Amino acid sequence: MHRTYSMRSSRAPTATQLATPPPPPSSTKGKFFGTTSIANAFRKQAAGSFGPEMARKLSQLIKIEKSLERSLEAVSNERKLVAKQLSLWGADNDDDVSDVTDKIGVLLYEIGELEDQFIDKYDLYRITLKGIRNIEASVQPSRDRKIKITDEIAHLKYKDPQSPKIAVLEQELVRAEAESLVAEAQLSNITREKLKAAFNYQFDSLRELTEKMALIAGYGKALLELLDDSPVTPGETRPAYDGYEASKQIIIDAENALTSWTLDNSYLKEPLLSIHQGVDDVYTVPEGVTEGEWVEQVDEDEDHHHENEHEDENEHEDLAQDEEVVEH
Repeated sequence: MHRTYSMRSSRAPTATQLATPPPPPSSTKGKFFGTTSIANAFRKQAAGSFGPEMARKLSQLIKIEKSLERSLEAVSNERKLVAKQLSLWGADNDDDVSDVTDKIGVLLYEIGELEDQFIDKYDLYRITLKGIRNIEASVQPSRDRKIKITDEIAHLKYKDPQSPKIAVLEQELVRAEAESLVAEAQLSNITREKLKAAFNYQFDSLRELTEKMALIAGYGKALLELLDDSPVTPGETRPAYDGYEASKQIIIDAENALTSWTLDNSYLKEPLLSIHQGVDDVYTVPEGVTEGEWVEQVDEDEDHHHENEHEDENEHEDLAQDEEVVEH
């Protein structure tokens, strides 16, 4: 956040930025070629055409993610330009419009900074996927070797069933299969480990970005309340604007809220899933009540619910019989 809480002054690093430096910048930043260039399109196509066959699809995904990061960088830069231009435009207006647009510009610029930080954290996800790609590429030779030996044995058995090379090749095949089993087990383990780690990076960074953007949106709406939008008649003057301290305090509160945010005190609770099986998974036992008492209470509620259903069914049957009597 701006140290002076204004877009019309120079920026200085905050204490939080000095104490907790951000992650290293993404390797996609500052490149000459854009996401729509011929070179970019060639890289994405080449990623799925070259290299070990097992790793081609993931290589193409990694290249597409790199292109996505460059697009996000463009969005971040444009957001900061929007913030600056909004402040420049507001400076020539009345005091209230000038102050509010300047402070909104501070918040918009902060969104651009958050998006820029998001790219660096998102890049950790992309780099982790590279670990899966590398292990896939290393497993490919053992698969190819096993297939090649199997084909040679089949060819010799067809061409010369008595060839002494068959026994030698069969021994090589046993060793190749053992090596392949080890490689496949490593691939299975590393794929799951790194896949979970990669998407944890992505989802945590997404959660941080979106929740902080929601916080900024809330403080931005608070700034709008400082604008007096009541209509005036020709020749009438508006009351003098006295919201400078209030607008500055809103920016300070926004900065404090963003600084104190962590995943542990996140405002978003864990999602409610519909795949739970038992009472212990679905219900949370209230404080001061034992688990057994709570389960008994739940069972009683269910029995009472079933009794009400049976009573409703009996009432419908009685009404149907009465209607038949009336008709006769």
